[in-house]
Amino acid sequence: MKKHFCVLLLVWLSVCCVRPVIIAPSIPESVHLSLGNPSNAAESTADNYLMILPQYALSYNKAKGHANWVSWELSKDWIGTADRQDNFQPDETLPVNWYRVLPSDYTNSGFDRGHLCPSADRTKTVADNSATFLMTNMIPQAPELNRESWARLEDYCRTLAQKNYRLYIIAGTYGTGGEGSKGMANSIKNSVNVPAHKYKVIVAIPNFGTVNQISETTPVIAVDFPNQTSLTNNKSWASFITTPSAIEKAAGVTFFTDVHPNVRAALRQEKFDPTDSVLGYFFDTPTQN
Repeated sequence: MKKHFCVLLLVWLSVCCVRPVIIAPSIPESVHLSLGNPSNAAESTADNYLMILPQYALSYNKAKGHANWVSWELSKDWIGTADRQDNFQPDETLPVNWYRVLPSDYTNSGFDRGHLCPSADRTKTVADNSATFLMTNMIPQAPELNRESWARLEDYCRTLAQKNYRLYIIAGTYGTGGEGSKGMANSIKNSVNVPAHKYKVIVAIPNFGTVNQISETTPVIAVDFPNQTSLTNNKSWASFITTPSAIEKAAGVTFFTDVHPNVRAALRQEKFDPTDSVLGYFFDTPTQN
């Protein structure tokens, strides 16, 4: 009888007296990864190497010599009066025996040192702006793309930020082979890869909102540019609008992994229509299509 009583007591204690385990919600490693890590980048993978800075987060590809993607938050809090530093520099925080791409690797290549996270998105302090000139934030970019449609999309994003939108932006690359001012090339000096495409995905939350306010109707812009002068010269960025899902398939990434599955499903299929969007239609008009 005593044995049965002890067994019953143990069962009662296990059911009634053990405190429940509380699982805390997932917390991003960085505000710049608030929507997720598109390629599950980690410090253990050389060609998908996670780097987190105060100004942005990125996945670096050692074999290619440039980032797979860079992700950052943009709001008017990041925009100030710091001058453009133009201090292109190798990234000394890469692992010790890795090659550090130099600004001179781009010299006379026919390609610009193209920012992924733009200089003008980080003007609150000199340190913020300088961080955008690390070579890990650069890719060999077709000059006309860098200076025309890509730059105008950057301007559009900053205009939204000044209108009290909070933006989460991912800019990335995929493929090999682009066209610069000297024609087609697969690589530049020291085997730095020339990407075939450069893309950007933008989530715009109104009223300085937070990630928790993202819904199925939150505006999303996805653009996928060929990294070729002849295909982007005098073109509006609106000519290259696509869906996040299409970029996922082409680039082998996964967007919005840290939002609710139903919301993610809707955002992935959204194709931005600038003529019918709450964001407004205030980008450049191309001289030709």
